[in-house]
Amino acid sequence: MSAASILWFRRDLRLADQAALIQACAEGPVIPVYILDDETARHRAMGGASRWWLHHSLESLDAALRARGSRLILRCGKAEAVLAALATETGAARIHALHHYEPWWRQAEKAVARSRALILHDGNYLMPPGALTTGSGGPYKIFTPFWRALREVMPPGRPVPAPDTVPAPQKWPVSDQLEDWALLPTSPNWAGGFAHDWSPGEAGAHDRLDAFMDQVGDYDEGRNLPSIEGSSRLSPHLHFGEISPATLWHALDREGGASEVYLRELGWRDYAQNVIAQMSDYGSRNGRAQFDGFPWRSGHEARDDLKAWQEGRTGYPIVDAGMRQLWQTGWMHNRVRMIAASFLIKHLLIDWREGERWFWDTLVDADYGNNAVNWQWVAGTGIDFNMFVRIMAPLTQSEKFDAAAYIRRWVPELAHMKDGAIHDPEAAGVRPAQYPAKLIEHRAARERALAAYARVKG
Repeated sequence: MSAASILWFRRDLRLADQAALIQACAEGPVIPVYILDDETARHRAMGGASRWWLHHSLESLDAALRARGSRLILRCGKAEAVLAALATETGAARIHALHHYEPWWRQAEKAVARSRALILHDGNYLMPPGALTTGSGGPYKIFTPFWRALREVMPPGRPVPAPDTVPAPQKWPVSDQLEDWALLPTSPNWAGGFAHDWSPGEAGAHDRLDAFMDQVGDYDEGRNLPSIEGSSRLSPHLHFGEISPATLWHALDREGGASEVYLRELGWRDYAQNVIAQMSDYGSRNGRAQFDGFPWRSGHEARDDLKAWQEGRTGYPIVDAGMRQLWQTGWMHNRVRMIAASFLIKHLLIDWREGERWFWDTLVDADYGNNAVNWQWVAGTGIDFNMFVRIMAPLTQSEKFDAAAYIRRWVPELAHMKDGAIHDPEAAGVRPAQYPAKLIEHRAARERALAAYARVKG
């Protein structure tokens, strides 16, 4: 029997359309492994919500492998050291994996390749980041021309089905027990409501796609209406690689109409990876240097306001509903994400990096590229950006996008209110005593934000 290959899983927890798995199976026995590596990621180790998802996704992946005569080996530690030890222990000659573009994974790939035969495959994106270039040969920095170029070379290759069997090695190496990793919260179990909203794993991803196919015709409008939650809700499945973007493209491209809007958002995901491939520290450094001197608020009052925002106690119902949905489900409606982010940055004048870090810890779909690019777009600090002077009016947005039912669901103190008052109970004179007053009035916040921006305006 030929020497076994190691299949190194990371954010690609699927068997279908998994190029590294297909190639490893073609060569002989396969040892699938997932390594919990907080050392390489350091301050970018997965947040609490992502760890909850990871636990259940790994359970699902192991079950799928066992159904094909294989299993998932779990190890904990620095990836390069763990893989080297596992290769020595098993006699594995090669390591197969999908390319990853977060800076810590690129660092790990280089370290592994220095001592082992590491074969990297594409498959986490529609196109490998960096593959599309401008007419002058440089990388794209702005989304719209990037999207035009990407659309011209689509569709991606057709997705490859999962193999019926995965060849097993003669002897299995020892594996950690998933429960010993303590990925699930216990004291307290703040993720108690997550299971109601989510089914992590490859099967759950395809169930979610099937459900979305039934409503994709209404997506263009529905994605902006928090009360009907017209989003695909596929983002965490995409982030953890439980379904490939090529699978989504081929499922939706034939639908036409509103599905084109969703395909464009898949393109935004690719764009975000292209940005972090150019600027690896985009999650902590302004894309536009003029904002390096921006007068963000600091001190105890700003910290109190940040905490109020995190807990959904700002006095702006649409913002509070979103922040509470995030805490209870690990997810937030896309339109509300923009409103909540804009509020933190422009109403409270709190550094966008504080919001990015909070989302990193609390989102089940916390993705380094998407999270950083989205926050910098809202803040106006990014290389592609919404101008800082365009300041969202949360109360107007709430009414415009018919968020009354959404607010009733997530802010129970306001559940009894009629549509006309629920968006701004304070102005209507009906704010309940248990619901907080606004941290700052919209007009005052806007004037303060514009004055701050004037200090860095080029």
